[in-house]
Amino acid sequence: MNAPTNIQIINGQDGKPAFVVIPYADYLKEHPSQDEQYVPHEVVAMMVEHQWTPIRSWREHLKLTQHEVADRLGISQSAYAQQESSIRLRPSSLEKIAVALGVSVEQLDF
Repeated sequence: MNAPTNIQIINGQDGKPAFVVIPYADYLKEHPSQDEQYVPHEVVAMMVEHQWTPIRSWREHLKLTQHEVADRLGISQSAYAQQESSIRLRPSSLEKIAVALGVSVEQLDF
């Protein structure tokens, strides 16, 4: 028998199945794009507490220096610093920074 054994069924007040709980890894197999949209609490907290941009918050979360990210982009540290502090970037710049940080554009632009 190949029935899954790692799920949980939760019944509603009427006694009939209302919810199914599955392991998160199984969920991601069925909905991989959900993980791409995930923004860690630490990143959001840095944005709120320090009033940092999403780009800086992600860089700090990933424990990267401006110089390291600038090297990945092939630009100077000062040029990257200007981009990191910018509220609005060109889509092409945002895409390049997302690749350099290893995140999706949607995780930077929210």
